[in-house]
Amino acid sequence: MDERIRVVIAKPGLDGHDRGAKIVARALRDAGMEVVYTGLHQTPEQIVETVIQEDADAVGLSVLSGAHMTLFARLRELMDERGIDDVVVFGGGIIPDEDIPELERLGIGHIFTPGATTTEIVDWVQQNVGAPA
Repeated sequence: MDERIRVVIAKPGLDGHDRGAKIVARALRDAGMEVVYTGLHQTPEQIVETVIQEDADAVGLSVLSGAHMTLFARLRELMDERGIDDVVVFGGGIIPDEDIPELERLGIGHIFTPGATTTEIVDWVQQNVGAPA
């Protein structure tokens, strides 16, 4: 039986820069997790479907476009509608510090801003998957 953590890494919206997402995906994979990278220009609906199809334990969004409030809120709304309450949501990108408390209130587990190390991200996912929401 495969006990590895399963993580979906997604690039929602029109943002075309995915180097950071690929680096995080590789770091998670190198730490022994199973990682599915969705590719660019995903809608929140597509991301939630991938989370369901892949039976993910966590989903991470990389947002550099400035649409983080809308994209994270829509993802959380769709997950709530589908009864997905056991999947940890985290994200990163260019997200102002003043927006982070509202994202956390929406149920986003953690936001990694520029300067976060891959070790921090890996450690956070390992510590938070399976933790009570």
